[in-house]
Amino acid sequence: MTAVAVEAVRPRRAVVPSVPLTRIIAVELRKMFDTRSGFWLIASIAITAVLAATGVILFAEPAQLTYSTFATAIRFPVVIILPLVAILAVTSEWSQRTGLTTFTLVPHRGRIITAKAISSVVIAIAAMALTFAVGALGNLIGAAVTGADLVWDVTITQCLYYVLGMVLSLLVGFMLGVLIRASIGAVVAYFVLTFLLPTVFSLLAAGSHWFHNLQPWVDIQFAQSGLFVFDKSLTGEQWANIGVTGIVWLVIPLLIGLRMVMRAEVK
Repeated sequence: MTAVAVEAVRPRRAVVPSVPLTRIIAVELRKMFDTRSGFWLIASIAITAVLAATGVILFAEPAQLTYSTFATAIRFPVVIILPLVAILAVTSEWSQRTGLTTFTLVPHRGRIITAKAISSVVIAIAAMALTFAVGALGNLIGAAVTGADLVWDVTITQCLYYVLGMVLSLLVGFMLGVLIRASIGAVVAYFVLTFLLPTVFSLLAAGSHWFHNLQPWVDIQFAQSGLFVFDKSLTGEQWANIGVTGIVWLVIPLLIGLRMVMRAEVK
């Protein structure tokens, strides 16, 4: 009877609903713009896109003023900046020591990492829409200034390939941020993976016949380069190259990094 009485008067604990994932994504998007470095890094996407389009108008031959030329010129600065945005989105929790607050408010670290990944992809897609618009505007201005024919030589499918290539590049940066969790280290690793290793692989392929055939299966930059070629369609083997290199250089390191994030002590 005593146990029943105590159970009857014991107050019930209030059930606190979990924070919706959409709210976490909105917070992560806002955090990308809160710092000066994050704001200007994202703003530099639009700035460099305009500068690249202007350079094409000023220096390209009239016959080369096509939409694919503008898209290719804009790709080079954007493909470098977008992964840096993803890296800082992850590493800021450790480099700026906000992780303790973030993971205290939302203890489920997997939801935070998921929100960061989704918000980074949202930024990438918005950046691609902006660059496509800048390229189209540059194509119109270039044709009007030089008197050249207006050429729209990029199909919807090729635009989707372009966006896929950009998102994969961004996810490589996101993977490095999760794996290393330090801004400087992740940025250095990104430039090594993007510029140094492809150069080494190209030299090996030029000097060794056996590695020439192996390069598309081990060089992620070489495998994904076909996504940015507008005058050719990808073959089944090229898609296989993208899949294999993506698993080796993106999926497996990301899974290792996620396991480390879930188990690491946040200070």
